Amino acid sequence: MTTARALIVDPEVPGFYHCVSRCVRQAFLCGTDSYTGRCFDHRRAWIEERLLQLAEIFAIGVYAYAVMSNHVHVVTYLDPGAATAWSSDEVATRWMRLFPVRENGQIDTEATHLRAQLMAGNPQRIAVCRARLASLSWFMRCLNEPIARRANREDACTGRFWEGRYRCQALLDDAAVVACMAYVDLNPVRAGIATDLNTCDHTSIKRRIASLKAVTETESVTLRPLIGFPAPSFPLDSQQYLTLVDLTGQVARPGKRGKLAPQAVPLLRLLDVDDALWCYQVFGIQTHYWRVVGAVEALIDKARRLGQRWLKGSGALSQSTIAH
Repeated sequence: MTTARALIVDPEVPGFYHCVSRCVRQAFLCGTDSYTGRCFDHRRAWIEERLLQLAEIFAIGVYAYAVMSNHVHVVTYLDPGAATAWSSDEVATRWMRLFPVRENGQIDTEATHLRAQLMAGNPQRIAVCRARLASLSWFMRCLNEPIARRANREDACTGRFWEGRYRCQALLDDAAVVACMAYVDLNPVRAGIATDLNTCDHTSIKRRIASLKAVTETESVTLRPLIGFPAPSFPLDSQQYLTLVDLTGQVARPGKRGKLAPQAVPLLRLLDVDDALWCYQVFGIQTHYWRVVGAVEALIDKARRLGQRWLKGSGALSQSTIAH
């Protein structure tokens, strides 16, 4: 039985979410077409650029992303309170950045500014736009729709580019968030198209590595979003997160599966996660869980609030805990 999106994403409460959009028929519409031989890898850059642009507009922080050949992962922090604090002028300006006035395909800056001024004087319209700028669904819509239109123009065709609506999982605690971020950042490694974190193109991990190169080893950098609004701080800092992802990735590489290195144990203690269950959680984000990811207690509590007796993941996680 499906779960209503409104029950998973609370529009009034801050929270972390993992969103996945897949191309139609799981086709490699951002990779190499095996039939024609044409390469569409440049579309991955389209998606990455659009994603980072939207994070500057919406009340959202982007913590992790991976643009693959036939799907996209995004880990976001939704902060409705941030949009509530915006003035009418700021709401109008942000909205017009999303939908500027165009003349012959070019943005008309003067007309866009004038429309923003008119919008700011309309309380009803501002209320609608404010809610949409704090909406995960609108964020994903504004990400996916322009990419689909642009790809269809390039292919001189019509029809779907994305496979229906995006899939969404709520991340209920720090361990679930970090595990999901690691899962997303390691996607190219697990798929065998990257050998290490430095070669994971069009991912958040590559940007984090680049940003930390300018930081000295003695400095501690908070684990923040790549762009957008930050959540309350994590037990791990950015360097510790990169270390944990690297150690987890050594287990994830094809032909290299084994036991997690001992260096990861102190980092997992900060997250209050058993090292025996860490890889189970990271690599099972989409298989061991369904709409919600978290510890057993968090899943049980969420199920109770949804009026359900259980949620996928709670039973398997309980059995794994007992086994270890």
